[in-house]
Amino acid sequence: MTLPAVPMSVAPEQEPAAPPEPSGRAVDLVLRVAGGVVAVWAGVLAAVLDLLFATWAWEVVQGRSGGAGKALVGTSLAVGGIAAAVVLTVLVSWFAHVAVGTRWAAALPALPWFVVIVAGGFRTVEGDLALSGDNVLGLGLIVAGAITFAVMGFRQIVVPPAVR
Repeated sequence: MTLPAVPMSVAPEQEPAAPPEPSGRAVDLVLRVAGGVVAVWAGVLAAVLDLLFATWAWEVVQGRSGGAGKALVGTSLAVGGIAAAVVLTVLVSWFAHVAVGTRWAAALPALPWFVVIVAGGFRTVEGDLALSGDNVLGLGLIVAGAITFAVMGFRQIVVPPAVR
């Protein structure tokens, strides 16, 4: 014995989306490249700002007289500076990912950031040093920035890409 077929409603097939026209692709490519260039320069700027803040804040801490005031100023500058470095790094990584639209976009600001931070540890011809070994705040900023770039890069690689 056979059962009669149950009527089913079938949604009409949707036509596939037309591919974008060549001029739209060119504009998209130019915008992505421009976003990548801005992300690279944002990484450089973030590193320079981190180094300047670390040097200035460490001078403020060392220039204070002893006591609770020095400890309070040092702690507030360290916590505020490290939090600012983390927020700045997250924003730069997010911008790179959105502007370029690829999973590896977090590397665009991270690589120049690392180069500038490493260069800050070398003495110039004049004898200037942006980041010394006794600058605990600077070392904390470096660790916080490096870990944040690593986490942001890992998140962008692990999360599946959005369907466009």
